[in-house]
Amino acid sequence: MTEDRITNLEIQLSFTEDLIEKLNEIVYKQQQQIEFLYRELKDIKEQASSPGSGGGGLKDEIPPHY
Repeated sequence: MTEDRITNLEIQLSFTEDLIEKLNEIVYKQQQQIEFLYRELKDIKEQASSPGSGGGGLKDEIPPHY
């Protein structure tokens, strides 16, 4: 009886370790995506605020039919 319990606990531990490893990989990939998106957003903000990019936005543009 005790040996069966130990075996079951070892099996559960093995599954738990696998799950933790998979979750760790997911968290790592999500962190990479967050960092990539952060850099992209930073680049977009820099482009929008730079003087040569027409930083005024759409309000300052005259439509082509005028």
